[in-house]
Amino acid sequence: MTPGATSDARARLDAIVKTYDVRGIVGEGLTAETVEALAAAFVDEVGARGGRVVVGHDMRDSSPGFAEAFARGAVARGADIVSIGLCSTDESYFASGSMAAPAAMFTASHNPAAYNGIKFSRAGAQGISLDTGLAAIRDRAVDYLEHGITPDEAPGAVSTVDVLADYAAYLRSLVDLSGIRPLKIVVDAGNGMGGLTVPAVLGAAAGLPALPLDIVPLYFELDGTFPNHEANPLEPANIVDLQRAVVEHGADLGLAFDGDADRCFVVDEQGAAVDPSAVAAIVALREIACAHALGETDVAVIHNLITSVFVPETIEAAGATPVRTRVGHSLIKDQMRATGAVFGGEHSAHYYFRDFWSADNGMLAAMHVLAEFGAQQSPLSEMSARFTPYALSGEINSTVDDVPEAYTRIVEAFTGRADFEEFDGLSVTGITAESEPFWWFNVRPSNTEPLLRLNVEGADAATMESVRDEVLALIRA
Repeated sequence: MTPGATSDARARLDAIVKTYDVRGIVGEGLTAETVEALAAAFVDEVGARGGRVVVGHDMRDSSPGFAEAFARGAVARGADIVSIGLCSTDESYFASGSMAAPAAMFTASHNPAAYNGIKFSRAGAQGISLDTGLAAIRDRAVDYLEHGITPDEAPGAVSTVDVLADYAAYLRSLVDLSGIRPLKIVVDAGNGMGGLTVPAVLGAAAGLPALPLDIVPLYFELDGTFPNHEANPLEPANIVDLQRAVVEHGADLGLAFDGDADRCFVVDEQGAAVDPSAVAAIVALREIACAHALGETDVAVIHNLITSVFVPETIEAAGATPVRTRVGHSLIKDQMRATGAVFGGEHSAHYYFRDFWSADNGMLAAMHVLAEFGAQQSPLSEMSARFTPYALSGEINSTVDDVPEAYTRIVEAFTGRADFEEFDGLSVTGITAESEPFWWFNVRPSNTEPLLRLNVEGADAATMESVRDEVLALIRA
């Protein structure tokens, strides 16, 4: 190939290979040709020649074609493809874990319809990031784009397997919902993969016994154009329909899933959002109790540094060890395995389970919330309040051209009244007297955009809002 073509191949791969996955606009960097090259490179990197590779995809219009392109590239390099078809991301993790096989999941999660991408796993649902193999896959793919894919002397074959029923049965084996009180729940699938998995796991679509759940479905039709709203429940505008429906139907709670259904958000009977930190604390208590019941004495639970301080307080009070990490799902998966943690929670509503190959599973987190809530009689708003004693700002993004300059303004303004720590951005903790309310905040630059992300927590709303407004003024000065 000419030097110009070589440069083009590198640029195309650099544009779509991110820190934790592959993601880009369909037809630009992300094409069938690049997918084939990435597939061949993936087989080489994970040593899958002569073995199986699981391939699944979401409901986006481009996903089936990309899955087929991936199969062509992988088969050419000697791997046998196990196609599981339409699935959620956590369903693909189940297939990778239960089959002990590497996997590729085609999804762009909550991104708009023009996007697609690939989430790679090593065998056993083990995450892959730039530092743990994704960069090598990218570099190998550049070579295949430049020179073509060298066919293996023993090409692989393609088979099709439906794992939905086994996935649903496995989750039911981890959390028993059969004895909870009857609950009416509204579920907003956002036209994403929750429309397939919710009826299977929480309903009877997979042939499992009915649960005491009256499910009111919102947007269960699989539609990768997202005709009702973006499948990103982290944005408040995208849960308005759910909040309204919960109140209108007199439901006990509502659940919202993102596009690939690996994240789950909860709203109470009044339509108020339940903070993901509260969900993390609820699930942590259940997983710690389960580990203690099995006789484990050295129990660890992971939380990222953006979760409420109530999460590590809850973990310690339950007799376990909190382990703080940076933000990022591949990183946390690695930490889950390294520490043997029973559970991990992120502020972004990713929840990780040792019993699920240390991978994240929004459905499993929802089941834990239903189990805990359904075992008592209080409304969810009361139960949630017990797990949200402090005031959180949520993540606030600001466009910033010069991040170091913004950091300097913050450090100068808070020197003498706060401690500083550079750990996944800049964390600032107030130096307060025993009688004064505590506060802390973190600012992190985005990996992909000129943004600073701010999270603030205070002992009460007035303290949080005061700190939030001061820091935002400094960031946006």
